[in-house]
Amino acid sequence: MTEPERHERLRADLASLKLDRTGATTPRQRRGRPRWALLVLVAVALVIASVLWRVLGRAPAVTIGYAALAAPGQSGAAQVLSGSGYVVTAERYVSIGVRVAGRIDRYFVEEGQSVHKGDPLVQLDDRDYRAAVTRAEASLALARADLSLAEADLRRGRALQEQAVISPQELDVFENKAAVARARAKQSEAELTEARVNLEYTRLRAPTDGVVLAKLKEVGEIAVPGGFAGSGDLIRIANLNDMRAQVDVNEADLNRVRIGQPALVIPDAYPEARYRAEVVKLYPQVDRQKGTLRVEVHILQPDGRLLPDMSARITFLAEPDLQADKPTVLVPVAAVRRDEQGNSFVWMVGGERVHRTLVETAGESGDRVRIASGLKGGEAVVVSGEPSLRDGARVRVAK
Repeated sequence: MTEPERHERLRADLASLKLDRTGATTPRQRRGRPRWALLVLVAVALVIASVLWRVLGRAPAVTIGYAALAAPGQSGAAQVLSGSGYVVTAERYVSIGVRVAGRIDRYFVEEGQSVHKGDPLVQLDDRDYRAAVTRAEASLALARADLSLAEADLRRGRALQEQAVISPQELDVFENKAAVARARAKQSEAELTEARVNLEYTRLRAPTDGVVLAKLKEVGEIAVPGGFAGSGDLIRIANLNDMRAQVDVNEADLNRVRIGQPALVIPDAYPEARYRAEVVKLYPQVDRQKGTLRVEVHILQPDGRLLPDMSARITFLAEPDLQADKPTVLVPVAAVRRDEQGNSFVWMVGGERVHRTLVETAGESGDRVRIASGLKGGEAVVVSGEPSLRDGARVRVAK
């Protein structure tokens, strides 16, 4: 092979090794991209599946409590009904007004002061009424003097008539004068009594034992009897020794309340206080708009913390003769639930699963519910946790 032919052959071989950068990608390169995309999708799917398995496959956490078996008499009275109401007094409020007009001279009491029946409360200016008493006394003295003279004339006339000195008609005149004088004397006595009563009315006194709630006018103001909307009232008192509490009970619950039923009053201001009470009044008319009946309970042992119009919670307790004389099963209030049919049930935990157990309740006792049937005591029940539990579902107890 000649030298020129060898150089030509070498150039041909070099040309065959040159890359074509302007051409299309090779089939192998075109197949590489879908493989990498598939691998990425598979990896993402595996990660999502792992997360879902950890989240959905893990048993929900629940908090449990235990059904306790209380000995007879240790569980307390069962609570059958409860509602919000107000503290009132048995006689409500006694507003004391004037019987006669006058200017207020002074008050003998202050707000919050205890008073007894007959204690002075308010003094009016009594000068006019004292003068009226003096005038009535003088009028009575004059009438009695006229009566004395008329009776003396009548006695002399009778003696003269017996001697036939005067005629019967003249004697009738003496008798008439004596009768008129006697009537005037009685009229003067009545006027004196009225003037003394009016004078007594210038000092207002407590009609009953109680505590002064408010003074409605100031010293120096003019007080008049009556008036519009009690404008003649000067002072307001209430008897705090006989305290009551009122609550509106729904019509559907009236069969659970009766006269003499024990109750418990808990003021909102003192939630730790407990006042024993007794149902004493069921009002005779239902409120048509609210569908409720007002019930009143008598607080048996009130103290100074109870004040009129104080808000309180009234709880009606089961009758003593209705409480079972046997051990009672108690569970936390949060453990008892109701289904759409109104049946009471609890979620009982056994092993790692929950089971729906129907129960029959018998009222509340504090923060626990009495269980009449369905539990025997000692069972673990769900009190909080996953709201959508299923019968037989796996759960785990929260630490």
